[in-house]
Amino acid sequence: MITRNFSKTQRLGEIVAMFPKAADVFMQNHIDFCCGGDRTLEKAVKEKGIGDKEILDKLEALYEEYRSRVSEDTDWRTAKYSDIIDYIVNNHHAFLKKELPATEKLVSKILKVHFIDNGEVLTKVHKLFNKLKAELEMHLIKEEEVFFPMIKEYEKNPSEEILDRIADEIVGTEDEHDEAGNILKELREVTNQYKVPPTGCATFELTYKKLEEIEADTFRHIHLENNIMHERLRREKENR
Repeated sequence: MITRNFSKTQRLGEIVAMFPKAADVFMQNHIDFCCGGDRTLEKAVKEKGIGDKEILDKLEALYEEYRSRVSEDTDWRTAKYSDIIDYIVNNHHAFLKKELPATEKLVSKILKVHFIDNGEVLTKVHKLFNKLKAELEMHLIKEEEVFFPMIKEYEKNPSEEILDRIADEIVGTEDEHDEAGNILKELREVTNQYKVPPTGCATFELTYKKLEEIEADTFRHIHLENNIMHERLRREKENR
C-alpha cells in the first residue's frame, strides 16, 4: 500500500505549513492558499475545475524530490514568534517597500505609452495597483508599529490580557489580508493571467513580471501570518 503524505481533506494552509514548496503547485494552478487557506484541497480544486488526484500527484512528486535533497528550510510551525516576525519584516516587508514604488512607476509608464492600444485594460491595472499599494503600505505600518510589537510583548511576558488584544487584532489584520488578496486576484483576471499583448514592449513585460512577483511574495507573506502565526496564537487562546 502506497503511503500518501497529503490528502484531499487537508486544509490548504495546513499543507503549505507542512510543506512550504506546495505553494508553488498552488500558485501555478491559481489556487488561493493564503486568504483561502482554511478550505480543503478537495473544495479548492473543484472550484477551479481541476481533479484532486492531479494536484495530489504533483504535491507527492515535489515532496519526494524535496526529501531526496538536504533542506535548510525553517519549520515556522515551531519557530519563536519573534523569529517569524523578524523574517516577515526583513524579507516580505522589505520586498514590498522596494517593489511597490518601483512598480508604480512602471504601471504609470505603460499606461501612458500603450494607452491607445491597451488603454481599457491598463486603466484598470493602474487603478487596482494603486489601491493595492495604498492598502499594503498602510498594512505594513500597522503591523510594524502595533501588531508585531504586541506579539513580541506577549512572547516575553505572556498574559491573557495581551492575548485577548492580539486575538482582536488578528481579525482586522486578516480582513486586510483578504482585501489585498482580492485585489491581486482581480489584477490577475484583468490582465488575462498577466498575458502581454502582441503590441507590448519590454517595459510592458517587465511590469507584468513585477506584478506577478508581488502577487507571489504577498501570498507567501499572508500564508505565514494567517495559517501559521495567527493559527498558533488562536490555539493558545483556545487552550487557556
